Amino acid sequence: MPRGQKSKLRAREKRHQARRETQNHGGAQATAAQREESPSCPSSPSQGTPPSSPAAGTRQEPQGAPATSSRAAGVSGPGSDVRAKGPVQARKSSSRASASGESFQRDPLIKKVGRLTEFLLERYTVEEPIIKADLLKLVNKRYKGKFPEILRRAAECVQLIFGLELKEVKPGGDSYTLGSKLHVSDDGRRSSGWRFRKNGLLMLLLGVIFLHGDRASAEEIWEFLNGLGVYVGRCHIIFGEPRKLITEDLVQEKYLVYRQVRDSNPLRYEFLWGRRARAETSKMKVLEFVARVAGTVPSAFPVHYEDALRDEEDRARSQARAAARALTRIKASAPSKVMSSSSSHP
Repeated sequence: MPRGQKSKLRAREKRHQARRETQNHGGAQATAAQREESPSCPSSPSQGTPPSSPAAGTRQEPQGAPATSSRAAGVSGPGSDVRAKGPVQARKSSSRASASGESFQRDPLIKKVGRLTEFLLERYTVEEPIIKADLLKLVNKRYKGKFPEILRRAAECVQLIFGLELKEVKPGGDSYTLGSKLHVSDDGRRSSGWRFRKNGLLMLLLGVIFLHGDRASAEEIWEFLNGLGVYVGRCHIIFGEPRKLITEDLVQEKYLVYRQVRDSNPLRYEFLWGRRARAETSKMKVLEFVARVAGTVPSAFPVHYEDALRDEEDRARSQARAAARALTRIKASAPSKVMSSSSSHP
C-alpha cells in the first residue's frame, strides 16, 4: 500500500477510535425479531455424507425461489456503493474485495476451525463427551503445533455463531463440554436465544457478503457455510433447515436481499445486505465480528477496513446533519409556540 494511502488509513483509524471512545457501544447488531421458531425438523442433523449444495453444484435454483431482477430490487446500500465509484474503479475495488474474500475462505486454518466446529456440534447433538484426542485426529501433523489456536478459534466460533460455550470438564484435563449460554424458558421455547443464534449466523453472512465486494454469489455463501457444517437439505441442530432460514426468513425480515443475477445464463443468484441490516449494523461492526471468528483484527483486511472507516465517517456526517436539521426545526417552531401561548392568556 502506498505511503500516502497508509497515512490516510491511520488518520481515519484514529478518528474512528476517538468516536468509539465517546459513543455508547450499545448493540446495533441486527436482531431478527419476526420469526422466533425454527422450521420443524428432527432435533439432530442426519448422519452420513453431507448433501451437495444445489448452489454449488447446479446453477439452476428451484421454482419459487425468491428472485428479483437487480433493477427491481432497488438496493441502495452496499451494491450502490460499488456502482457509484464509476466502472473502472468499481471493477478494481470489486476484484480486490473478492480476492480478499476468497483468500479468507480458503485459509487452511479456517478449514480446520470449520472441521472442529462441526465435530463439536455433532458431539453436542448426541450428548457425547468431547475428547481432546479426537480433536487432535481432525488436525493433521502439519497443523498439530497450531492446535491450541485452532481450538481457541473453534470455541470462539461456536460461541459467536451458535451461542454455545466450550469448557474443560476439569482444569488441565483432556475432555470438554459444550453448554448453552442462553436462557431457555420453562415451556422450551427458544425466543430470545433463537434470535441471538440467528444474529450470529446473520453477522457471518453479512461479513461474507462484505468480503466479496458487497455482494456474494449463492455458491460463495454455501461454500463458506459448508465449511462450518451447515448444508442445504440437512436439518441443522441450531438453525433448522438453512435454505429456508437464509433465502426466506432473513429475506422477508429485510436483513438480506436474495436475487437473480441479471442476464445470467444459466440462472445464478446472489446475496446483498438488506435494508434492516444497513440500518441496524455497520460495516465496521460486521468486520469486527468476522475478525473475531478468524482470530485476527479488522485491520488485517486492509481494503475492507478502509471501506469500513469511510462508512463510519459517512454515518457520522449523516447523524450530524440529521441532528442539525432537528435543531433547526426546534428553533423554528419555538417562536410560534411562544406566540400561541401568549395569545391564549390575555
